[in-house]
Amino acid sequence: MPEKIRIAIDGPAASGKSTTARLLAKKLGYLYIDTGAMYRAATLSVLRAGIDIHDEQAVVEHVKKIKISLKIIDGVQRTFLNGENVSGLIRTPEINQVISVISSYPGVRQVLIEQQRQLAREGGVVMDGRDIGTVVLPDAELKVFLVASLEERARRRQLDLERQGIQMDLEEIKKEIARRDELDSSRSAAPLKKAADARQLDTTHLTIKQQVEIIYQWALEKIKS
Repeated sequence: MPEKIRIAIDGPAASGKSTTARLLAKKLGYLYIDTGAMYRAATLSVLRAGIDIHDEQAVVEHVKKIKISLKIIDGVQRTFLNGENVSGLIRTPEINQVISVISSYPGVRQVLIEQQRQLAREGGVVMDGRDIGTVVLPDAELKVFLVASLEERARRRQLDLERQGIQMDLEEIKKEIARRDELDSSRSAAPLKKAADARQLDTTHLTIKQQVEIIYQWALEKIKS
């Protein structure tokens, strides 16, 4: 087992993947790769270009031409689209409503998955998403699948939006997340599902600190084995 392993964290929308993965990477001294941010940046670019999101060929051709990069600035990962820092523009209700459509296209996934694999090649990474353990890094040394109740996930999403100054009704958020779950689980290209060898963690009643610590201990077991 290599000293620096690859950790894949998957789960449905608002299950705490990004926050958990980011803090876990910091605790381990690993690189955090936010694949969701990459899909969000691609979605932002498609919307800005005025492309019909249901025109799969046009969307894929557009995504092939853009450059998405992740950089650590002052200890925080930032997402860049063609050199522009778009970190503060990719977690809006507008993006949330259409990202499942963009990310369902095999051509889009192919472009971004190749970039993600290149980033993880040397190990020492924590990557989160919906198909990391099943498609992007099927040979990752540690795979984790996070779950939480719909009610709790909606509450977390509402808090995230409020921190951005965005007010949204809790019931509307629940409907949106349920719709996202259905789209993610039923899409033909890499549907959301738990890898056979992934460890499942229900975070409904856990704090972020608790869930990070649990996965950290799992990682240490792998590193030492």
